[in-house]
Amino acid sequence: MEKDIQTHLTLIIPHRKGDIKKTEKRDRILHVLSLIVIYLFLSFFAFIVIFPFYYMIAASFMTESQLTTGGFFPTDGNILENIAFNYSHTVTNEGFPYFRLVLNTIVVGLGTTCGSLVITILSAFAFSKLEFKGREILFTIFLATMMIPGEMMVITNYITMSNLDLAYADQNQFQVYLTLILPFLCNVFYIYLLRQNFKQIPNELYLAAKVDGKSDWQYLWKVMVPLAMPTLITIFILQFIESWNSYVWPRTIILSNNPEFSVLSVALRGTAFRYLDRLDQWRPMYTWQMAATVLTTVPLLILFIFFRKYIMRGIARAGIKG
Repeated sequence: MEKDIQTHLTLIIPHRKGDIKKTEKRDRILHVLSLIVIYLFLSFFAFIVIFPFYYMIAASFMTESQLTTGGFFPTDGNILENIAFNYSHTVTNEGFPYFRLVLNTIVVGLGTTCGSLVITILSAFAFSKLEFKGREILFTIFLATMMIPGEMMVITNYITMSNLDLAYADQNQFQVYLTLILPFLCNVFYIYLLRQNFKQIPNELYLAAKVDGKSDWQYLWKVMVPLAMPTLITIFILQFIESWNSYVWPRTIILSNNPEFSVLSVALRGTAFRYLDRLDQWRPMYTWQMAATVLTTVPLLILFIFFRKYIMRGIARAGIKG
């Protein structure tokens, strides 16, 4: 009986070894093919995302004639001269006061971000640590407002600003700042993000602070805020980027014709990038506009490169506890 089993195994094992090798070879081929398909898929969509940025930069290096003929590469031999011409005319353009526009955009961004941070911290603390009737229902209503597109609030916000005597043709710079800052001081998503982070802080710390005689206000700013600093940095960066890129609301509410009262996103779509030709007709200068777009995009790109780890860390910490 044992001899029959050994004979049977000697006949089967070589076939099994051959099958295993074939299976391993097939799995390696399938793995390589799957990697090729995945990387081709990712490369295709990466190209779709990156190409507009490349073309924006390349167009700012071209002459107007080369850009209008549909070129994708700055083939002109005087590329440095094109760069100097386009960017110098962009910065010195009277209809596009670049440095004043940057200042206005930074003021609006910092005002919106700092005000939003204060409201977000107080709201997140109330929804996460304070016990009061209807807390969960009220927070659910807050979350439900996230389903309403921001564009639907433009009309009501405009009416509110008009009723406050802030939106009219002769508005001054301070009034422009207020109309751009006030409607965006409350952001439900950031309140939710910070609330999730606050809920991770053990209640034992709160009880220990009470034993030490600390008030809720002191506990919030001396214990909870330092512990949630990565999330707060994330909110600061995201809110500032959102304010910097905002277009629909600034385009609607800035009624003054003074270009120095505007912000970058609105001024980029203005009439500053044009010249008067020999036939006394205004012609658009897209190379100047592309140069202005590069100057507008680069600060945000630098901001993201230096602070991307804080963004990832803050979102990851807030998402641990749902």
